[in-house]
Amino acid sequence: MATSVSASAFLGSWGSSVAGEDHAMLHAKAAPAQVRMARPVRAQPMMKNVNEGKGVFAPLVVVTRNIIGKKRFNQLRGKAIALHSQVITEFCKSIGADAKQRQGLIRLAKKNGERLGFLA
Repeated sequence: MATSVSASAFLGSWGSSVAGEDHAMLHAKAAPAQVRMARPVRAQPMMKNVNEGKGVFAPLVVVTRNIIGKKRFNQLRGKAIALHSQVITEFCKSIGADAKQRQGLIRLAKKNGERLGFLA
């Protein structure tokens, strides 16, 4: 099998190959352009408290949520959490704690709230 190589073949074109086919044609034959695969259907993750229904204050929290409604309850809970975070921030400023320590205290407060049932 002999192939001829001309000077024009090296001026930016790889047009001739061993079989005499164009390089683009070889690439097109080698692999399909696109293979579509169906995505697996995933269920939406549930954000749920692992301690739901547990803790000293959980029954009080559940009764309050049922009385005033879920929307209003979540608004009040958000305000309470924001206020508590501000208190922690002011405390950290007064003792000279850095941002990393402040964030650690806020995380600790959240864990304690979960254990006590405030996030039920």
